[in-house]
Amino acid sequence: MGSNPQSLLIRNVRVVLPERSVDTADVFIEQGRIARISERGGQSQGSDCAAIDLSGASLFPGFIDVHIHGAMGVDTMAADENDLKSVSQFLASEGVTGWLPTLVPASTADYRGAVKAIAGAMTSATGARILGVHYEGPFVNSHQCGALRSQFFRSFSTATELDDLPLLGEAARHMITVAPEIDGGIELVRVLHARGWIVSIGHTRASLELLDESFAAGAHHMTHFMNAMPPLHHRSPGPVGWGLSNDEVTCDMIADGVHLDREMLRLLLKLKSAGRLLLISDAVAAAGMGDGDYEIWGETITVKDGRTANARGAIAGSVISMLDAVRLMLSLGVTETDVAMMAAGNPAKLLGIDDECGSIAEGKRADLVALDANGNVALTIVGGEIFKGSEK
Repeated sequence: MGSNPQSLLIRNVRVVLPERSVDTADVFIEQGRIARISERGGQSQGSDCAAIDLSGASLFPGFIDVHIHGAMGVDTMAADENDLKSVSQFLASEGVTGWLPTLVPASTADYRGAVKAIAGAMTSATGARILGVHYEGPFVNSHQCGALRSQFFRSFSTATELDDLPLLGEAARHMITVAPEIDGGIELVRVLHARGWIVSIGHTRASLELLDESFAAGAHHMTHFMNAMPPLHHRSPGPVGWGLSNDEVTCDMIADGVHLDREMLRLLLKLKSAGRLLLISDAVAAAGMGDGDYEIWGETITVKDGRTANARGAIAGSVISMLDAVRLMLSLGVTETDVAMMAAGNPAKLLGIDDECGSIAEGKRADLVALDANGNVALTIVGGEIFKGSEK
């Protein structure tokens, strides 16, 4: 459970700001927001103010996961409201302060049930905030299905077909992964963008020409870059070459050492820069559960040594958290400011909420995570409410 003092003073902590890190500072939180940052420390403490000394820890903006299918045995497609609340609690223990429950292609009835549960949990969950929903499909390429169920894939002809994708309230963010080469794909991107959806390109074999058209129509992001798309070829650059060469396109990536090799992560950073990359978990219900066999999306998914596989041998999501991705990037020598940008700032910008969260600055929501010297979560703060880290 969290606790929510009227005000909170975090003392003697290393603070990861958007452009630099401050070795020792005090951070004063009042009414759920960052009121003051004192780089020299020595903030005075009022009588009604709780204080926590975090010497030796680094304070990051809370992580935001825009692509996660579940964790701790909970699948977002089958979850009820209480299941989603438990995921929010788990994610907070892993440093995540905001997330998008991500849905795989399914029947309209299953979509409606899942979104109804998400809507309920949005208003009642404690821990990581549910910020909206991410539909991974169903408008994607069956030849790049990955672990998605191709029997539910669709083409697009009329805007009324979008009625089969239930919406949340106006304050929620709606994200969708689309392959622009499907029948009606470009018009689909155009309609979605006009309705305020965040359109991401993924599970695709689109040509460079179609990718340019989809960008003009409003698709400016790419889903789990390099996965579920043809590999880069010197005579056929495809979606990977297009994403690498277009500086206006942002890409998210699964930094687990399985979906992308560590050297490829270094290359992506060199070519795209931290300012255009996002970390995601793409975690499935088996995340946090250890090795074993799990029934997910109507099939058996096996987890062995941190790698998932379905019966076809395809990787079926990950079993990492955003914390694991952050640790991996830090282990590669990426700076704290760049990691914070990829794990918090850029996701907030993609969702259009970077004016309220995603970085540590006075006036912003107190969505924060403190990592100790070993990279473990010392505590997570969501809107000023304190959650302890996991006991891992």
